[in-house]
Amino acid sequence: MIGDAIAGWIGNRIDRRDGKGGTLGAIAGVLTWKATKRIVPAALVLGAVAYGAYKLSQGSNPPV
Repeated sequence: MIGDAIAGWIGNRIDRRDGKGGTLGAIAGVLTWKATKRIVPAALVLGAVAYGAYKLSQGSNPPV
């Protein structure tokens, strides 16, 4: 919840730079934060799985 508030505040500040309101920026900041909280861990897990599959596919053949 604190992360949502911080992301909203940052988005609001970025959106206010053009002299207009900051509501759209606050919403975009919160949505970006929520998406990042789910995407980054999933990408790490998928990367680890892909690396593990790569290592298993090499088998016990030592590099020459």
